[in-house]
Amino acid sequence: MNAREICRLCAMAAAIGIPMALVAHSAPQNSPDVAVRLTVIQKTEVAIDTHDDTPQRMLWQNFDLAHRDATGNIDIPRMRDGKLNGIFMSIWTPGTVPGPEASSRALKQIELVRAQATKHSADLMLATTAAEIEKARQQGKIAVLMGMEGGHMINNDLDLLRKYAGLGVRYLTLTHSVNDDWADSSTDKPVHNGLTPFGKQVVEELNRLGVMVDISHVSDKTFYDALEVTKAPVIASHSSCRALCDARRNMSDDMIRALAKNGGVMQINFHIGFLSQESDAVKAAGTNPQITEMEKNCGEDEACKVAGYQRINDELTAAGKLPAVSWTRIVDHIDHAVKIAGAAHVGLGSDFDGAIMPQGMDDVSHYQQIAAELVRRGYSDQDVRNIMGGNVLRVMTEVEGVSRKMRGEKK
Repeated sequence: MNAREICRLCAMAAAIGIPMALVAHSAPQNSPDVAVRLTVIQKTEVAIDTHDDTPQRMLWQNFDLAHRDATGNIDIPRMRDGKLNGIFMSIWTPGTVPGPEASSRALKQIELVRAQATKHSADLMLATTAAEIEKARQQGKIAVLMGMEGGHMINNDLDLLRKYAGLGVRYLTLTHSVNDDWADSSTDKPVHNGLTPFGKQVVEELNRLGVMVDISHVSDKTFYDALEVTKAPVIASHSSCRALCDARRNMSDDMIRALAKNGGVMQINFHIGFLSQESDAVKAAGTNPQITEMEKNCGEDEACKVAGYQRINDELTAAGKLPAVSWTRIVDHIDHAVKIAGAAHVGLGSDFDGAIMPQGMDDVSHYQQIAAELVRRGYSDQDVRNIMGGNVLRVMTEVEGVSRKMRGEKK
């Protein structure tokens, strides 16, 4: 395709409202060109992953980030390989765990994450602001942040929410997979019609504290209620596109548009069950005796279960019993989200160490494959930087600004 043909395609695309990034990949790009552009991009790129369940390994398996591990998806050497600059460690307990026990377990995970950052200070830096992420990058360190996955862990107590924020938590997922006492989940029977009055207070307090409101896992009604209440942009820390994979945990096109209007960012989830509804070994739970036995043997050890799901899924795929899901499906979801919302509202929230990864995305060492594929598909250098992490940095900065304003503080 010559330059004149490319210009003609771009003019046609502009006339009908198709983003340039989705047209430009019609032009062939050879590997040397991709490599050169990627090198230039990475000089200023801040690559951030907004959702990783590695604290489960710390909690149940005494896992240390320093060594290159043969299992799992995250450790310092592999984060270095993937040129990751920032990682949000997910503080999580199942939504079925009672409030006081969930809070206790959450505090233990926060303690473990902070201890890892202190123990490995040559490589890691605990961060709570966008500026601190950039500071870590400039010092050649990986910024470690925390997000809390499930509002049940605040135990209906705003003072406890303030304590979590003081310890470094920088987003709260309003629900997990079941309803909590003040918000409906996407995968439970609705009982609150979205957010309760207390739930709306939680959103307001998150704004005041400078903690991002995370709408992954929530019901559609809870999502729209949160947008109506919030004074700051929100995030979906690990959600993909419902139009490409019809899972309730994913976002509809209307939700993606509303999130963009709010100024927020949706972070594409790498879990195969949210990338392609054709392949998900987890859906076989209860009917697959391998999974039933594995879950029984793992007990409460959630990290053990994740490793078991991945192993069983890989075995079923190799045997031809499940279709393979390629890592490029992640970029297909990025493409769709960009088409709906624009490249300023899309990012990455892998769900590493908490989900089944697609083929070719075995761990975080493969992270820059996504940037390379975005280049191949014709995204601009700036759009690649924004999707890889710049967009969530922008949201963090705006959330921090709203917090200062609500507190009456000067910048």
